[in-house]
Amino acid sequence: MFEEILKAYGLPPADKIIPINSGLINSTWKVSTSTEDFILQKINQNVFKRPEYIDENIRLVADYMHHNYPTEIFPQLIRTHEGQTILEYKNEFFRLFSFIPGSKTIDIVRTQEQAYQAAYTFGKFTRQLNQFPLEKLHITLPGFHDLILRNKQFKQAIKAASPEKLKECNSLIRRLELYHFVTDIYEGIVKNKLLPLHIIHHDTKISNVLFSDDDQAICPIDLDTIMPGYFVSDVGDMMRTYLSSSDENESDLNKISVRPAFYSAIISGYTEGMQDNLNDIEKKYLFYSGQFIIYMQALRFLTDYLMDDVYYGAAFPGQNILRAENQLTLLERYNDLNLLK
Repeated sequence: MFEEILKAYGLPPADKIIPINSGLINSTWKVSTSTEDFILQKINQNVFKRPEYIDENIRLVADYMHHNYPTEIFPQLIRTHEGQTILEYKNEFFRLFSFIPGSKTIDIVRTQEQAYQAAYTFGKFTRQLNQFPLEKLHITLPGFHDLILRNKQFKQAIKAASPEKLKECNSLIRRLELYHFVTDIYEGIVKNKLLPLHIIHHDTKISNVLFSDDDQAICPIDLDTIMPGYFVSDVGDMMRTYLSSSDENESDLNKISVRPAFYSAIISGYTEGMQDNLNDIEKKYLFYSGQFIIYMQALRFLTDYLMDDVYYGAAFPGQNILRAENQLTLLERYNDLNLLK
């Protein structure tokens, strides 16, 4: 397979192919040839129903960045012999990126500086695209961060779930219902158009930033979810994934904590990256962004469990109820900080 794919790009057979397992959606490999290194990805069509949409979005944004910020490092798509940036091979879709020398990814945020660097990078990315026409981008995942939709799906899952699962999840459902105000706030944002739309990344976990060997952020990667959205999606996902040293699969809830200094690093990094593109009203929702994404992810995990793990799947029985409780615990401890003051 790999030899035929590389041949379509006019490249020699690979000397070495190393799987990269940090992503949960697409399959990714580092491919080393006799002349150069590349990143090869197979697009998950169960998630991205229209691979051509993500391909066009990335090309448009890359061209814009190259024209307006020529000195910035940005993921570069390689074209096939036929001039395409996406390759269909045996009913599957692949794309190839240049590997950026001296770069690395990290999976866990260990220092405040890493949190700051990543937040600054995502803020700067949105700021640099502030003149890009939003309407030119495809919606690659409709309703991805629509909390109204996620709440509706959660209620539908409760109605459809088996009596056994409802009994098992009863306490968790009641605890989640205490946070319905998070959805109410989001409904107000949408209805009253309180926040402007930006072009945002939508998946700001730390592994989606390239770092140099000395831990300086280089650029964002994994750009499939670039779409118009509210800033709370990007900041909230950083809160969800940077604040605790434990990830969403941690089963020992006592290990789930919120690091206040990392919260401050996210806020300062993002606001400095955005500069004047983050208005005064948006700044009032910085704390809310964490509530927004953490609550939504808890809903999504429990919804999936009630629906027999049809979306995320499960490596073992009960993984998604464990994840839901993990995220709800994170939300409760996030609120306990009372960082609004």
